[in-house]
Amino acid sequence: MQFKQWIKFIGTALLATTFAVSSQAEIWSSTEVHYSSGDLLNQTNGKDVSTNIVTLQHAGGHKYGDNFFFVDHSRVKDGNSTLYAEWYSNFSLGAINGSDMSFGMVKDVGLIAGFNFASDVDSTWFLPGVRLALDLPGFAFANLDMTAYNHVAGGDKSDGVFTIVDETSSYMLDFNWAYPFKMAGGSWSLEGHAEFIAGRDQINKYSYDNAGKATPTKLENWILIQPQLRFDLGEALGNEAGNFFVGVEYQYWKNKLGAKDQNESTVQLQTVWNF
Repeated sequence: MQFKQWIKFIGTALLATTFAVSSQAEIWSSTEVHYSSGDLLNQTNGKDVSTNIVTLQHAGGHKYGDNFFFVDHSRVKDGNSTLYAEWYSNFSLGAINGSDMSFGMVKDVGLIAGFNFASDVDSTWFLPGVRLALDLPGFAFANLDMTAYNHVAGGDKSDGVFTIVDETSSYMLDFNWAYPFKMAGGSWSLEGHAEFIAGRDQINKYSYDNAGKATPTKLENWILIQPQLRFDLGEALGNEAGNFFVGVEYQYWKNKLGAKDQNESTVQLQTVWNF
């Protein structure tokens, strides 16, 4: 069985295991709907374009670990809409074998499996790896995820549309966190993630010469940083805490989607409903 087939097989097995485990009652859960608005870089013309994003996000914990997923629906002004989704399941080795996995600032070690999907290129990536859950003072959570980054399916081969056919494997490092704090009599939270994805080669249907030989496109290393500063407006207005937030998200993306020198730096206004 070829490597890509093994990846697909393992990914399917892990996903089935995840759904089976997740069918148990969650110990805790948090579901949010986000609305974000800002100017994002359009790589087709190199210009910033007004973009609205609606996000459904869920995190939940069970006996052996936790799950996290989000789905973004993005609509560009006077343009098309796209869907992008990520799912991550973490299985705590400490919870599974009943032993203390802590060392230094690490409080637990987990096995993590992720799936990313992008509708505009009809592609899926599989990200198996390791999570280090960190014990940082004041943080609600802080994780360092180290995974492979494998393209396993895609894409749309319609004429005139840039699509992914295949990619070489790469890797990802991702630090994700939430830091709640009090300031000026209100409740705030600084949260988000910062990721590094190593460069790789990409083949699309336009990358073949007349003899049918592949000529890969080089995708550069990219760095994506997305911190959010949230204010609990619902609590400030006398309602229950933790249900309605307003804030901003800063997005910095070096070599956006692997395109050399296509760098994005923008602020988006954000509203969050938690239920």
